[in-house]
Amino acid sequence: MLRVSWKAYAGMGILATGAVTALSLRSGTVDAATATQKTSYVSWTSYGGSNSDAQYSALKQIDRSNAGQLQQVWFYASGNNGFRYGSNPLVVDGVMFVYGKDNTVVALDATTGKEIWVYDTHHPRLISHRGMTYWESKDRSDRRLLFSMNNELHAVDARTGKDVASFGKNGAVDLREGLGRVPSTIRQVQSNTPGRVFENLYITGSATGEEYESPPGDVRAFDVVTGKLVWQFHTVPHPGEMGYDTWPKDAYKYVGGTNNWGEFSIDEKRGIVYFPLGSPTYDFYGADRPGANLFSDCLLALDARTGKYIWHFQTTHHDLWDYDLETGPKLMTIDHDGKMVDVVVQAGKNGFVYVFDRTNGKPIWPIEERPVPKSDVPGEESWPTQPFPTHIPPFARQKFTADMVNPYIADPKEREAIKKQVEGARQEGIFTPPTLGTTMETPGNNGGGNWGSGAIDPATNTFYVVSKDAPSLLHLEAKPPKRQIPGSPETQGQVVYMQNCQSCHVANRKGQPPAIPSLEGVVERAGEGRVREAVHSGLTPMPAFPDLDTADIDHLIAYLKSPEKANLAPDMLARIMAPPATTAKLGPGGRRYWTGYGYMNSSEGLAAIGPPWSTLTAYDMNKGDMKWQIPLGEVTELVEKGIRNTGSYWPRGGAVVTAGGLIVIGTRSDAKLHIYDKDTGKQISEIQMPGGPEGIPTIYEVNGREYIALSARLNSDKVVGDQPKPSQSTTEPTEQTQGYYAYALPESSRAKK
Repeated sequence: MLRVSWKAYAGMGILATGAVTALSLRSGTVDAATATQKTSYVSWTSYGGSNSDAQYSALKQIDRSNAGQLQQVWFYASGNNGFRYGSNPLVVDGVMFVYGKDNTVVALDATTGKEIWVYDTHHPRLISHRGMTYWESKDRSDRRLLFSMNNELHAVDARTGKDVASFGKNGAVDLREGLGRVPSTIRQVQSNTPGRVFENLYITGSATGEEYESPPGDVRAFDVVTGKLVWQFHTVPHPGEMGYDTWPKDAYKYVGGTNNWGEFSIDEKRGIVYFPLGSPTYDFYGADRPGANLFSDCLLALDARTGKYIWHFQTTHHDLWDYDLETGPKLMTIDHDGKMVDVVVQAGKNGFVYVFDRTNGKPIWPIEERPVPKSDVPGEESWPTQPFPTHIPPFARQKFTADMVNPYIADPKEREAIKKQVEGARQEGIFTPPTLGTTMETPGNNGGGNWGSGAIDPATNTFYVVSKDAPSLLHLEAKPPKRQIPGSPETQGQVVYMQNCQSCHVANRKGQPPAIPSLEGVVERAGEGRVREAVHSGLTPMPAFPDLDTADIDHLIAYLKSPEKANLAPDMLARIMAPPATTAKLGPGGRRYWTGYGYMNSSEGLAAIGPPWSTLTAYDMNKGDMKWQIPLGEVTELVEKGIRNTGSYWPRGGAVVTAGGLIVIGTRSDAKLHIYDKDTGKQISEIQMPGGPEGIPTIYEVNGREYIALSARLNSDKVVGDQPKPSQSTTEPTEQTQGYYAYALPESSRAKK
């Protein structure tokens, strides 16, 4: 194991990697057509299509002239207990790897969707739903799938679906170890996003949770054969390491987060890995972590072989807004002032695009430090300036004023009430810190560029980004201490709900759809196991709750099942929600402050802000100019009323660009696969899907036929209107819609072309 020391790393040379000879997974024969797949963008053996995370395919059988002829050629049902929020399948030698029913790992015939083998994970609480990682030895005698479940990294044989017992301990590596915390106290550390393989290393980030005392988000590399830790980079620096002086003394012992939970990318030629990192915990209050807080909210470049530091750029100092970097950094070569420059392009939650020289982190266009508003929260020391890109226009709205309130909210009284909320909130620009009153955060902590949001076209040097406009209304208050009261399990569960769930799911448990679902009948719909998993491990965008023990969760479930049995006395309310005493651990005078995520929706489930709620933006990266921007998708319930071009609400995932001139993306709120012209943004075709598509499409070719595959979830949670009644989902529906859909041109059309 190598613990990285913090000395400036220089002299990075150009390091070439060896070619990999490709053999058939089934027969073991040489397949010359796949020998150059890793560099030619014609395969999909890595999450996002390649280690460079381009989300680009060089296949062009499906193009502008025939995309309207696409037909569904197979569907594989994953069941309601399959992936959570969109998955990106891998395809190797005609075999597709996906997550199936009850969190199984499944190998499918990529031309028919028929099962080849199924690996039973025995209903784990947590699995890396967005995808998995494929690795093969140079002679292809050893081929593996790697994925995380229950905070362990697992390896199975890609040909048989059997555990690789020699990996780690009996086929698994405990990811909770080596983080400076007692492993048994860590509720969540694995990421839903898969890691990447570079040579014989499995490199990974983590998802640590969003609460106080979450574990740190160290980035790590493991030997892909043995599972042994090779290197580890402390994202919250230890004594003697670079950046230690940007935190209080010994912050690494209690600060968590500062993690890579979205995508990252690797420049395989240079051997550089680029990590976009997230905010430190707690997200919205940092009195216990004064300073700039490196390496939170940084694009961090490391030597992929050793984990040694190369460069970084921090996009948010002392983050108080949960402005994680999570969209995959895109590697491009642009024509800048007449010179070809290798760059890395990073989209942010805040709507900004950052572009750096790939080798040294120097901004391609100026980024200015500008004064920003000061926090008025006791004990908080907000950073006085923040970096603003000066050349590339933002892709998301960065303010929300009263005249921007959604005109399609049916109740005029509700529209007026939202306008008053907007007018009454503190809003002095994009970096207005949270306050004890209300603060407007736009595009919002779940807005802007998110996981899977970026894609590139290397042929035209165009960068595409999917974005959500999702303002948040933040309201900091002292977090009440955990209190036990006498009473029935339902009454005690009501207390747990009030202190931990009510700020987001609201007092009547109806939620704020589509981002925050209703909890009415949730135990009947999802089952106790899924509810426990969500509370224990988190469920995007919901954080894990590490301070709730088994009894607390038991009581919460009892309350959610039978809220009418709760009999909390009115005089207990003030006591339960009272601020903590001054003996609590963190903050001025011992106080901890917290806020809900503040998603702003109407009672119908519509956004408080007017459309478009999601957009697809194209940038000419040679010039840094915006080429075009369009609303991305629609909302079915509004289309039925004649209201169009609103954008989807909210998409999860991203697009793939193709050499056939296409942008391919699915949107959940209208349950459609959209195909756009990559040069103009004009829609070429759309396909109505039985389920709500999420994740990143996979584009691949088998036996000369090109396919588009993507995942879709059960479309039971409507954007507008009431949530489904419990009786609607107590059993598996007769017609399965959650799973994987594959599309291709008709055989006759393909033959003509």
